[in-house]
Amino acid sequence: MAAPLRLTAKSASPGIASGPAFLAEEPKAPSAAGGYGALEKAIDISIGELERLAEGADAESRDIIDFQIEVLRDPTIAEATGARMEADENVVFAWVATLDAYIGELEAADEEQMRARAVDILDIKNRVLGALAGTPTADFPPGSVFVGKDMEPSRFLAHDWSKGGGIALFAGSTAGHVALLARAKSVPMVVGTGRFSAADGDPVRVDGDAGAVVLKAGGMLIPAPGQAPASDTQTESGELHTADGVPIQLSININDPAEIDALDPATAGVGLMRSEFSVTSLADAANEERQLAIYRRVLEQAGDRPVIIRMLDIGGDKPLAGLEALPALSASGLRGIRLLLARPEIARVQARALLRAAVFGRLSVMLPMVTFPDEIDRMRELFREEAEKLGHRALPHRMPPIGMMVEVPAAALMLDTFGSAAFFSFGTNDLTQYLAASARDDIDADAGKAAPAVLRLIAQAVKLSAGKPVSICGDMAGNPHFLPGLLAAGLRHFSVAPGRRPAIRSAIIGLNADGTRAAGE
Repeated sequence: MAAPLRLTAKSASPGIASGPAFLAEEPKAPSAAGGYGALEKAIDISIGELERLAEGADAESRDIIDFQIEVLRDPTIAEATGARMEADENVVFAWVATLDAYIGELEAADEEQMRARAVDILDIKNRVLGALAGTPTADFPPGSVFVGKDMEPSRFLAHDWSKGGGIALFAGSTAGHVALLARAKSVPMVVGTGRFSAADGDPVRVDGDAGAVVLKAGGMLIPAPGQAPASDTQTESGELHTADGVPIQLSININDPAEIDALDPATAGVGLMRSEFSVTSLADAANEERQLAIYRRVLEQAGDRPVIIRMLDIGGDKPLAGLEALPALSASGLRGIRLLLARPEIARVQARALLRAAVFGRLSVMLPMVTFPDEIDRMRELFREEAEKLGHRALPHRMPPIGMMVEVPAAALMLDTFGSAAFFSFGTNDLTQYLAASARDDIDADAGKAAPAVLRLIAQAVKLSAGKPVSICGDMAGNPHFLPGLLAAGLRHFSVAPGRRPAIRSAIIGLNADGTRAAGE
């Protein structure tokens, strides 16, 4: 049996504590928010919460709370948020962007005392988001070991430490307010552990005397940027072969986060995770930590198998709550990558979550509804900008390969011009719809008739792929009837719904790589 993992850290408060891990997440932002008046109300609510928290607090705690109230009452913060809203930015993203800019400046400061102030602003940001959503930050179970990047002072003050417990922070500061409070209340605390893998309830031991954290057997330290293993998401052949011995990769599609638990890492990777079914509102789109938790869960469940997560394909039959009023939000208008580039505040949050998730497994990112090469170039630049910001904040991250869905006929016909795409994946649902000029509701009726044209287009596009990895993840991939034509077109990587995997696997075994039936079949 593997020995427990002991991580070296900095002691912020002496003492030893053991208990079940509580993994901290940022609070959920509102799914729909009003204008400037809603923000003012949320700030007033937050100030009231802090004033009640200060009642009966000791002098040191009161000083921290007073500082946060003073910041919330500073008109320049509200004015900066209002200016972003006047530029047609949603109140949620306007507030997050304003406070994140402030946090970034503090985290980049030379003095540790200034860097330690960043968590106070993070505390304020999350408290107001909670007030906007009507969901204040919940307490965690008594006796738990709090595990997270950092901890908000108000969260420490609101918790009952009389039943024990401790704190283990990936980052943090020995000069921060939480460290000061922990020493005052004799709560064992360590900081600077680096990110490690643990689940809620896992036993954790905090040694504030020696400066260490002890995890259960099987615990894992997440590598820092630049130390993560290289990832090649498309080259793994697996054990599946055609009748004449050509290797085939067979992956699964995931729509719902609930499907993640059914993923068998011993047999399949994820060829397509449709992130829009996990990010269903502006609340989710603004919540980097929630998205990170979902993507990390998929990657850890997949183990060493590749995972391809598609960025938000919003629009048409997949609206995002809170964006319904956008013009041209239709099946052929502002959707997919067009919408992400038009609303970069949404894309940047998801990009940061994906960059941070990449250290947990073999992640690739796929862009939806790409039509022109410059759309990939612009999104890659956005990823580079966000990666640079994460680097300045010392947050572990890794740049994943970025590929594209091939679901617009114009892109399929010009695939050789998409030089910056790392890989291609055919989305036959939209490709069939646009090729046959069908309405989405009529696609099932037209799919069979349009199949020969779709297969011919795919075969031409595969020849234009310049040797880059190519896969197929649309419904056509999960239909054994189309499998001979898809193999003949040159496809060797199929991603299908989990329930279709056994049938496709059986069909592949009985076919040669050129799509003909094996002798004796």
